[in-house]
Amino acid sequence: MLTETLRALRPAAVLLLLMTLVLGLLYPAAITGVAQVALPVQANGSVLSNAKGEPIGSALIAQNFTGPTYFHPRPSAAGKDGYDASSSAATNLAPGSKDLRDAIAKRVSSARAEGMTGDLPADLVTTSASGLDPDLSPEAALLQAPRVAKARGLAVAKVKSLIEAQTDTPVLGIIGEPHVNVLLLNRQLATLSATTPGQ
Repeated sequence: MLTETLRALRPAAVLLLLMTLVLGLLYPAAITGVAQVALPVQANGSVLSNAKGEPIGSALIAQNFTGPTYFHPRPSAAGKDGYDASSSAATNLAPGSKDLRDAIAKRVSSARAEGMTGDLPADLVTTSASGLDPDLSPEAALLQAPRVAKARGLAVAKVKSLIEAQTDTPVLGIIGEPHVNVLLLNRQLATLSATTPGQ
């Protein structure tokens, strides 16, 4: 009886070991190898470095840029003060929530105080599901252009041209929405500002 039971269990045990080897080791190793060859930057976290080679952030994770000289990212609910990459989270507030309405009203007031007029895009006043969305809509970036241009002594048209150049279009023209990566935009802005002061 025991021998028959062991004989019946043997194929299951062999299959378990085989699937563990194939799906737990070989397949992940193969995918990692392909990713390292085909997309090394993305496979390693899209980390950006400064001129000294020190990491300054990831193009995949929002950072909190403050001050008038930078484009500000989408609001964040990740962590206590937001933009905490170890605490990715949304507010999980219902659309009719008073807390959500109050938070949006506060963000609208802040945007108005910065000189933004007209309709504000949703991504300027609401958080994303992860709380770490690195991108803004071109409209949200363009509304910030006058403030950034004034603070850096640049022509508004030059800043708007930079936004246009940094705008990524939908994949194949249909997948996704046009967007601007805030970290990459601010990085290019610093270069523009440094090379063309007062323009």
